[in-house]
Amino acid sequence: MNVSRIALVTGANQGLGRALVEGLAARMGPDDLVLLTGRDRRRVADAAREVTLLPGTRARVEGRVLDVTDTDAIARLAEDMRVRHAGVDIVLSNAVARLLPEESQSARADEFIDVSNTATHAILRRFGPVLRPGGRLLVVASSLGTLGRLDPRLHHLFDGASLDQVEAAVEAWRDAVHAGTAEEAGWPRWLNVPSKVAQVAAVRALAAERRERDLATDTLIAAVCPGMVDTATSRPWFSDFSQARSPADAASAVLDVVLATPVDPALYGGLIRFGKALDWYGGTPLVEQDRLLTP
Repeated sequence: MNVSRIALVTGANQGLGRALVEGLAARMGPDDLVLLTGRDRRRVADAAREVTLLPGTRARVEGRVLDVTDTDAIARLAEDMRVRHAGVDIVLSNAVARLLPEESQSARADEFIDVSNTATHAILRRFGPVLRPGGRLLVVASSLGTLGRLDPRLHHLFDGASLDQVEAAVEAWRDAVHAGTAEEAGWPRWLNVPSKVAQVAAVRALAAERRERDLATDTLIAAVCPGMVDTATSRPWFSDFSQARSPADAASAVLDVVLATPVDPALYGGLIRFGKALDWYGGTPLVEQDRLLTP
C-alpha cells in the first residue's frame, strides 16, 4: 500500500480520541492513512467504518485493535509501522482509564497507572524511534500535569528526570498506594494529579534527548492539554460544564498544533494548552475538595 502520511490515535473509539480521528481524516489527504485504535475489536471496526462514511472525510481510516496496557502489543505495532511503512508521521497517545468519583482510588490504581503511565512510557519508547522526520508525537495530558501540582517533597522525582527515572518514580508511587503510605509521603489521593505530572515528565525526558535533531527536522514531541472536554470520562468529575468544549472543538485545537509547521521551539517538549506552553513549575497542589472544580 502506498501511503503518504500515517497517523495513529490511541483510545479512539469515542470522545476526544474519536474526534481526533475524525479531524485528522478530514484534514489529511486521500493518500494518507489514519489508524483508529482501541481494545474492543467490534467497537474499533464500527468506529472506523462510521468515520469513513462521514461527509468531509478525505483520508483513509482503518481500525486496529490495541490494548495499551499490553506493552508487547505496542512494540509489535510500532515494529509493523517500521517494516510496512518505514515509520509513522503522527502519534496521538490519548487512552485513559475511566474512573468515577465514588470508586476507590487505591483499588483502581493499577488499571489507571497502566493505561495512563505505563502505556505512555511504552509509546514514547517504541514510537519515538519510528517517528519519521517532520513527525508529531503528542501525549494528551492536562493542566494538572505541571510540577507545581505536586507536594514539593516529590519534585525531585520528576524534575530533570530521565525516562527510566520517571518510570521508577511511577512504580514507587504505585507501591506506596498499595502499601497505604502514599499520602504521608506527599502523594495526593487523587490519582489523576501524579499520573498527569508523570506523563508530562516522561515527554520532557524523551524530548530532552532528541531536541536538537528533532527541531532540525521539524519534528515535535510534546504533551497537550485540550482543556475541559465534555465527555463521559470527564463529566462525573466537574460541577460546572458551562465552559467545556465539545470533543470536536477540543480536537480541532489539538490538531492545529499537530499540523502546524514549522515547529515552534517554545512548544517542543512542553505541555501545550491552547497553543502555548504552560510553565512546568507552575500550579499549586490541589486540596481534596477542589478536585471537582478544576479543569
